[in-house]
Amino acid sequence: MQALWMLLASLFFASMGVCIKFASTHFNSFEIVAYRGVIGMLFLLGFTRARGISLRTQVPMMHFWRSVVGTIALTSWFYAIAVLPLATAVTLNYMSSVWIAAFLLGGALLMQGRNAPIRRQGPLFLTVLAGFAGVAMMLRPTLNEDQVVGALVGLLSGVFSAFAYLQVAALSRAGEPESRTVFYFSLGAVVAGLLGMVFMGVSPLRWPTALWLLPIGLLAVFGQLCMTRAYARGATMVVANLQYTGIVFAGLFGITIFGDQLPLIGWLGMALIIASGITATVLRTRAVPNAPAEEH
Repeated sequence: MQALWMLLASLFFASMGVCIKFASTHFNSFEIVAYRGVIGMLFLLGFTRARGISLRTQVPMMHFWRSVVGTIALTSWFYAIAVLPLATAVTLNYMSSVWIAAFLLGGALLMQGRNAPIRRQGPLFLTVLAGFAGVAMMLRPTLNEDQVVGALVGLLSGVFSAFAYLQVAALSRAGEPESRTVFYFSLGAVVAGLLGMVFMGVSPLRWPTALWLLPIGLLAVFGQLCMTRAYARGATMVVANLQYTGIVFAGLFGITIFGDQLPLIGWLGMALIIASGITATVLRTRAVPNAPAEEH
């Protein structure tokens, strides 16, 4: 079920990306972030009230840290998209799964000795690397000499995304329900979006282009809820690897909706992503110890 939650989250996020592509011609990135957060907060206010879930938390600083690292990751990714080729920016952001695997394996090495973690978790770590190789094959990133700063910022977005996902797992272990975690992240997105709008300006809400903001917000909150549940209840490295399927869904949407062409190496990369996800799920049936980094 944890694998299915992540697959569903990837589908929601990829669908959201399609809507953002249409909306971005009418709204800047900070506006989209802010409106997405507002719609998510409104939905979650009704959702939590209907289910009798309180938004009061005993761990406000954990939510604050999750919002901070998540907002930094989102903002740095938008900057990377602005100054780098899109394929390069996306690839650097999707390195978050590699960073998660490295953090978990490093934590296991420190806490459990040198031999057992490598023997037990090494194959799972290799599946994450294989999945990332599939992403690179599909996107085929490029980089010019004058884009080094943008590349470093894009790399930073992947690191902070990894921190954010690990914090999601930590919040679950602290007893926080998924809806509360996503609510406070949406609140952080609203604050960051509004601050950005102060500098970037505000676009007028015109019919019918403003309608794109509604599915963006709803798909974002659905994806966040599914992703949070996947990281909260599943094996972190497996879930991180399955996150690559978002590239597969995005590639299929690009072909069917926007008429994009995918060369042979792209199809091979897609097959590698799918194979690595299946392999990681199968490997998880073995006794893989919980890594201490997930308990922070």
